[in-house]
Amino acid sequence: MRLTDDRYRRDRMRLELAMRLIRHEARTQTIRRWTGLSDDRIRKLFRSYIRPGSGVRRHRGKSPQQVGYFLRAGSTGADAHALASVLLLFGVLPAKPDPSLARRLPSIPRGRLLCDAYEAYRRVSPKPRIDFEHAVFLALALAASDEIRIQWCPHCEALNLVECVVLQEGDCRACGEPLYNKPAVPNGRRTTPVAARIPSAPQH
Repeated sequence: MRLTDDRYRRDRMRLELAMRLIRHEARTQTIRRWTGLSDDRIRKLFRSYIRPGSGVRRHRGKSPQQVGYFLRAGSTGADAHALASVLLLFGVLPAKPDPSLARRLPSIPRGRLLCDAYEAYRRVSPKPRIDFEHAVFLALALAASDEIRIQWCPHCEALNLVECVVLQEGDCRACGEPLYNKPAVPNGRRTTPVAARIPSAPQH
């Protein structure tokens, strides 16, 4: 009986996550990767529970693949930094880099945290500019840390997103001071809460 109950619980969590991803307009391949459901099951869920005119769309084509999207100046870049901070706060990403996590990140528990983090980002951002597919890509890219990574400012300890291979370090988005090569968590600890250093998106 316990084995049956555990299997039922896992299946229910899988379906609940799939519905959250569908409502966030995730692509079929994204839902499949994070839930393990087949494409046919995902299509049936969409047809059964999403009514025409609900405003939820099914997106086709490839998922985002360009990390430069998160490094833009202005509102989009500010939103990317804010979202990265929320991903850390909610435990989607570890406090210290873990390259092996990129392969293990897509899972039901992490998927639920990812949805929680994205929903929180949309609540705190005045005008959210990053869609869910880009949020998934940001989480995976930061977990891999082979193209883009988190770097903490050695002056104000604000979170910054930087390319892994650059000719010269840029400046901190929060204080404007130069960024130097520092570990992902300065000195292995933080002197102020992460939430206090979340860069806010500019209001227009």
